[in-house]
Amino acid sequence: MRKTQLKITGMTCASCVARVEKAIRETKGVEQANVNLATEIATFVYDPAQISIESIVKSIKDAGYGVEEEAVTLPIRGMTCASCQARIENALKANEGVAGAAVNLATERATIRYFPSVVTVNDLKKIIKDTGYEVPEMPAAGEFVDRERESRRSEMNDLLVKFVIAGAISAVIMALMFFGPYIPGISSLMMEHIDLGITEVMPIDFIAFILATPVQFWIGWRFYKGAWAALKHGSADMNVLIAVGTSAAYFYSVVATLAPHLVMVGGQMPATYFDTSTMIIALILLGRLLEARAKGQTSEAIRRLRGLKAKMARVERDGREADVPVEDVQVGDTVIVRPGEKIPVDGVVVEGYSAVDESMITGESIPAGKKIGDNVIGATINKTGSFRFRATKVGRDTVLFQIIRMVEEAQGSKAPIQRYADRIAAVFVPVVIGIAIVTFLAWFLLGPQPSFLRALLNFISVLIIACPCAMGLATPTAIMVGTGKGAENGILIKGGESLENAYKINAIVLDKTGTITRGEPALVDVAPAQGFAEDEVLHYAASAEKGSEHPLGAAIIHGAESRKVAVTNAAKFDALPGKGIVAEVEGRIVMVGNAKLLEDEDVDLAPMKETFDRLSAGGKTPMYVAIDDRLAGAIAVADTIKDGSVEAIAELRQLGIEPVMITGDNRRTAEAIAKQVGIARVLAEVLPQDKAYEIRNLQTEGKNVAMVGDGINDAPALAQADVGIAIGTGTDVAIEASDITLMSGDLRGVLTAIKLSRATIRTIRMNLFWAFIYNIIGIPIAAGILIPFFGISLNPIIAAAAMAFSSVSVVSNSLLLNRFKP
Repeated sequence: MRKTQLKITGMTCASCVARVEKAIRETKGVEQANVNLATEIATFVYDPAQISIESIVKSIKDAGYGVEEEAVTLPIRGMTCASCQARIENALKANEGVAGAAVNLATERATIRYFPSVVTVNDLKKIIKDTGYEVPEMPAAGEFVDRERESRRSEMNDLLVKFVIAGAISAVIMALMFFGPYIPGISSLMMEHIDLGITEVMPIDFIAFILATPVQFWIGWRFYKGAWAALKHGSADMNVLIAVGTSAAYFYSVVATLAPHLVMVGGQMPATYFDTSTMIIALILLGRLLEARAKGQTSEAIRRLRGLKAKMARVERDGREADVPVEDVQVGDTVIVRPGEKIPVDGVVVEGYSAVDESMITGESIPAGKKIGDNVIGATINKTGSFRFRATKVGRDTVLFQIIRMVEEAQGSKAPIQRYADRIAAVFVPVVIGIAIVTFLAWFLLGPQPSFLRALLNFISVLIIACPCAMGLATPTAIMVGTGKGAENGILIKGGESLENAYKINAIVLDKTGTITRGEPALVDVAPAQGFAEDEVLHYAASAEKGSEHPLGAAIIHGAESRKVAVTNAAKFDALPGKGIVAEVEGRIVMVGNAKLLEDEDVDLAPMKETFDRLSAGGKTPMYVAIDDRLAGAIAVADTIKDGSVEAIAELRQLGIEPVMITGDNRRTAEAIAKQVGIARVLAEVLPQDKAYEIRNLQTEGKNVAMVGDGINDAPALAQADVGIAIGTGTDVAIEASDITLMSGDLRGVLTAIKLSRATIRTIRMNLFWAFIYNIIGIPIAAGILIPFFGISLNPIIAAAAMAFSSVSVVSNSLLLNRFKP
């Protein structure tokens, strides 16, 4: 039996305690349970042979309560292939305090969800270290890239030096072996023997032995070290394959050199394969060098994002201006920004006006105008005027830092498609070793003479050509590049699962207000009655609305000002709820409102009735205008369609995705807007709490549904959808509930996000195809399947070259995503 504690969330009273205790006790395998309301700790005794912690946690959650979980990301050194990744994940998941673990070979990090009342971060580090890997000092969030770059540069320098040495020695050995007989002096030396007292050896073989030994045991030590760590923990990885393969070639050659009579066939001196063992090590190091370089390029997006941060800020304190490091800026500081300068932190403009280039954050190329009360984002560039702003978010709270954190988390995530590769990687190396042994025995027992040499070479080729690396890198490298590319274009993707789900969608639900439309009413039509001019009607209507606080009134005033129509103050003003307003403007009585308002004053509406109905049918909100009890005309306001909405919706249809509009507006208005943007299916008069229900209805039709919204009332629907896409101009609640966040409000960003997800998943599938097909074809050829039919065999050196470049090709293919254009 084992005693464990969990911290429970959501309890408010003694009844809650009783329910939680009951839920734990009734779980099979639990002997006793006690819950403390004050500490929120549940203490229980259970039999780990019958039940896991996760099952107990499920029982607690099913009872309606939560269990405190934390997440940590740990850097890991020493992983070389997908088998390493699988071994660390399995070791972590085997611990009862770990709720979930995802190890990323490309980023060399583990993201772990754990119960802090059961296991600590130090415990997690120990699990990884006990598995045979290193856990370097954990950098602060957002600082991974700098540390990673330093670590990768050091690793690449080490690989480069050792590759050059191994390559040079291999070249010398091969030159002696292949060209020695044709070089005077060396050819005669090859015919002589050196007497070592115990045995006589060939001089050339002995020189090759001396040269190959440091390559095998100094330069190749990393493979022995990795192999031992794996075998010590009852598993096998790529290091085992390389260590066994090169050792077989090396030690056979040692025997052939120092005791040739033991392996002599037909009185002939046996051949040695020192060139094979050294060249295999050199080529594998070259492959890892190129792979490390390519993997470094996959995190280029985060480096660029971190490079956006301003270094200094001009702050006003105690009436004086001072330049301070951006880290010293505090919330509430007044910051001064001049033309051409980078905005150091997030804030609100308190003085001045300017245009700000926000393209590096939102992807929008047109500078955004900023006036008093507008928000500004750190790392964006001030283009024209000078202004002052009050700092509201600094350090880790800024938008830029949140973007970097989100991209790092996304790059450390896994796509569901990777599960297939993980399953194969878990058994790959043992299966390959089995195939290699069978190959050796088959050729040794059944092959022609010299059967031992043929068996040995094929054995080595099978071990060396097998590559679990490519399988481990196929998914994470593509996700890293894809999510990074998205961030560069103002699209934040939560992770690999979000990418894969976005790839599958065939229906997209668009919230009307704030997504398809601007979400703000604007003046769109002025229709004067006979005897009145357009500007005259607008002048009186806008002046009458001057005292109104209604959004429609504000839209009329703004429309008049934008058309350079004079707006004066009304002498008297009266708002009539449900009807409109009555005001005195320049001595004349002006009425602006619906039909009931004017009919109550006996104003004849017949001349404008047809115009009014036409405006209403177009999804606009029309109002009559009367001056001194005489019908002057009609004006209409509407929530105008955003730039790019029509084009984006048309292209969504071309991609085979059905657009659906959802709104709380009446059906007539909704269908008018839908017709303008080209949407055939409309869900109108939907209450905020019913949006998630409508999403479920679409899902029951067999559709994979994406939901695009921007408000708090969209959050449940965003969470219900297969893919929730939040417009970044919306609320934090909507963004938190979404899978993808668009930093700009442009609907074309949705299109870019879907195209990027499709490009990324296509790349992942292509990577996995080549990773699998390479092994499926390469291993049988290495085993000698073509020898009986075509006489074609695979030299172990060629096998090493193929293995080294297979993982490089996968990473390079992922890097092609950098060519993606929105």
